[in-house]
Amino acid sequence: MLEKNKDYILDVISQGYEGEGIAKLEGFPIFIQGALKGEKIKAKIIKVNKNYAYGKLLEVLETAPNRKEPVCSIYKKCGGCQLQHLSYEGQLEFKRERVEDCLRKIGRLDLDTIKVHDTLGMNEPYRYRNKVQLPIGEKDGNVIIGFYAPRSHDIIDMELCHIQDPVADKVVALTRAWMKRHNVKAYDENNSKDKVKGDKSSIRHIMIRRGFKTGEVMVVIVTSGEYLPYKEEFINITLQQIEGVTSIIQNVNSKNTNVILGEKCITLWGKDTISDYIGEFKFNISPLSFFQVNPIQTEVLYNKALEYAALKGDETVFDAYCGTGTISLFLSRKAKKVYGVEIVPEAIENANINARENHIDNAEFIVGESEKVIPELIDKGVRAEVVVVDPPRKGCGRELLEAIGNMAPERVVYVSCDPSTLARDLGILEELGYKTMEVQPVDMFPQTGHVESIVLLQKKSS
Repeated sequence: MLEKNKDYILDVISQGYEGEGIAKLEGFPIFIQGALKGEKIKAKIIKVNKNYAYGKLLEVLETAPNRKEPVCSIYKKCGGCQLQHLSYEGQLEFKRERVEDCLRKIGRLDLDTIKVHDTLGMNEPYRYRNKVQLPIGEKDGNVIIGFYAPRSHDIIDMELCHIQDPVADKVVALTRAWMKRHNVKAYDENNSKDKVKGDKSSIRHIMIRRGFKTGEVMVVIVTSGEYLPYKEEFINITLQQIEGVTSIIQNVNSKNTNVILGEKCITLWGKDTISDYIGEFKFNISPLSFFQVNPIQTEVLYNKALEYAALKGDETVFDAYCGTGTISLFLSRKAKKVYGVEIVPEAIENANINARENHIDNAEFIVGESEKVIPELIDKGVRAEVVVVDPPRKGCGRELLEAIGNMAPERVVYVSCDPSTLARDLGILEELGYKTMEVQPVDMFPQTGHVESIVLLQKKSS
């Protein structure tokens, strides 16, 4: 019987979905963060559940050939990355294997009939994020800014991050210094006054967005109330120290919630949005808009979506969960008409602006739930030859999948940020008359366990 707080010598036989090593003792699985497949390790058991256990890596006795030294000094504490100890080639292989495993186990798909390609990676898998949002707190009287530790809300203070744009490091440093200089209070989620009433002067998060091709920078300071102390100085030092700033925004979030941004944005200086390009298209991005955080790989992903859509110029396309219209605009180059649907009104506003600025007149954007809007379009007689879905992590609603099945477009292109819900939805689409043809994993988030995938499905012949 496995004993808590006891040390064991273990052979790591596989990797879990978050990159953790998996060992087995008498058939009982043990998850060990930081261990790699093929290694012999010494681990301390820290938690035992009914069907599995967690261990803490104490020593690597036999090292896997794809192990590497992490570049980050706080990697083992911070929850931002999970795979820096694995070579980049190993990361790409792990992500393809994860997708395959989900398709097989969750979707019950026959991989002998599906082409799962090697993961498309980056030439330089660091400093790729164009957006970062960091919680702010206090510890021992000091302001701390950083990512949360794994499975906790303990902030790991940091000075630099190897996966975010360097401009974010500078904004973090000036924000920390400004708060310390004026004793500006950080938000305390454990304090009932902050949580329920919204203390007027506490700072919850700092968010930085940068247009990689335009160089435009947006700084968003998230507060628990509308009053922002020493506001003018924050604006001035940001403009003095950060090159390319075109937008400084205060976002007010007074709710007791884990959601980072509130609904109210106050433009303190400059424009309400910044712009960036993906391929030939220019996009306007507001604080509340969804926009892919890795612009280099986003272009790779969207070009693959366009390839899978195989448009000839006379098709109508539905783009479900369209966000700010990024995929819609890519599709509009080859389609007769594109309907984009998104539940966030601000994103649709941005999508319409993006269409106008890019001189696109064959894309129409609709606010609402894709699960409701698209069936309504079908009921009105609007039919699509191709459907593209790019849902959030929870995947597509069953109503949308059934509506797609009933309409029976020739092709469905599924863009996914979660292999588990992707596999579930592919299984449903297979039941509704579609065949999964190709799966292309794309590494949008190097050094982490996340993987994006794009899938081509075709209608089965009668």
